[in-house]
This record gives sequence, C-alpha cells and structure tokens, in this order.
Amino acid sequence: MNFSVVLNDEVARLQRLRQSALKVRTLAKVLNRGNGPDGIFKRGALLHWRIARIATGRLRSYPYQSYPRDPSFFEGRAERLATVLLGTMARLRGHGAETFLRELRGAARELDDTRALTLSAELSDALGRAQSAMRSLIDDVQTLAAREAGLAADPRRDADDGLSAPPLSTSSYLALKQL
Repeated sequence: MNFSVVLNDEVARLQRLRQSALKVRTLAKVLNRGNGPDGIFKRGALLHWRIARIATGRLRSYPYQSYPRDPSFFEGRAERLATVLLGTMARLRGHGAETFLRELRGAARELDDTRALTLSAELSDALGRAQSAMRSLIDDVQTLAAREAGLAADPRRDADDGLSAPPLSTSSYLALKQL
C-alpha cells in the first residue's frame, strides 16, 4: 500500500473533522445566545473548538503545502451563514437542543471515524479524550432535548438513529407480517 495514499486519507478525515467541529461550534454559539441552561451550548462550543484545534494542529504539521489548506474565504463564510440560519431557525421554533443533538451526533461519528483510522498514537489519545467529553455532552443534550420536547427523560430511550426494529405487535398475524 502506498504511504501517500494513506496519508491523503488521514488528511481528508482531519479536514472533515475540523469542518464538522467548526460547524457545531458555530451552532452552539448561536444557540447559546438564548442563554441555554447549565451552559450546555457553551460546553459544546468549547469542546468543538478544542477538536478543531487538534485537527488543525495536526494538519499544519504535515510537510506538504497543500495539506494545511484552510477552506476558502467564501466557502467558510457560506458554511457559517448556513449554520447561523440553522441555529436561528431552531432557536425560534424552540427546537434548539434537538437540532444541536443531531449535529453533535454527526460530529461524534466524524470524531469516531478519525480516531479509529488514525496512525498516530498522540492524535488517538487526544481524540480519545475528546470522545469521552463528547459522550458526556451528548447525554446532557439528550436530556435537555427530552425536556424541551416535553418528555420526561427516560433512560430506556437511548439514541434512536432509525436503526432499531419497530416494536412488535401483540397480534401473531401482525408480528408475522412485519418480519
């Protein structure tokens, strides 16, 4: 296997991680304007700033000039504007925590993928600490989203990503039909 191909894949993952972290940070800052409870949005913004700094620092350490490339001015501004609009609409509709949770889960997947496939032990350790903080933040935001939706926080209701099977019916005919 060609080492430059592996390195290019790692660079692409780090760039996606940085972009995702900056997006979630912007969203957290927009949602924090509504003075979120317990500083959850502020915690999210700080965590994602740390993740973006880890990714950026690693990208800038590569010797090739094209690797540390940041997004273009217009690309960065367009992404920021889209995120600000998303956060503003979510806050106005009263779905801030739900929107933040959805974006957090996407960022957590990026973080998991990057950590799982990295070649560097130092980077893996730094991302592992961020993963731990991310899990704690997701749990807190999930509780906030349940309160926001008017539901009591139920520990049996884990994150439903649409991958779980539908509940089985008590009728044997319907149960067979669902299979």
